[in-house]
Amino acid sequence: MVLPIFLDVHKVPFSEDNLNELCKSPRDEFGVRHINLFYNRESRVCFCLLEAPNKEMVEEHHTKVDIKCEWITEVVMAAPMPPPGPPS
Repeated sequence: MVLPIFLDVHKVPFSEDNLNELCKSPRDEFGVRHINLFYNRESRVCFCLLEAPNKEMVEEHHTKVDIKCEWITEVVMAAPMPPPGPPS
């Protein structure tokens, strides 16, 4: 089953190392999986590209770690995404 993809933005209360680990994390209890994260070091703002069942689950995913998103929007990727799995 192909899930929708969401882009969100929020301040980052943790380290860049934590962001790198998040990208490697499996799908969580909300059905959310990180596709990629884009991080601005200067402003400490993160753009998350996530696969999730719906917008509400993206909100729950962030609420669990006390993060309030400035916005969340469903997006369509211009290029196909490779299937999840171990790196080749």
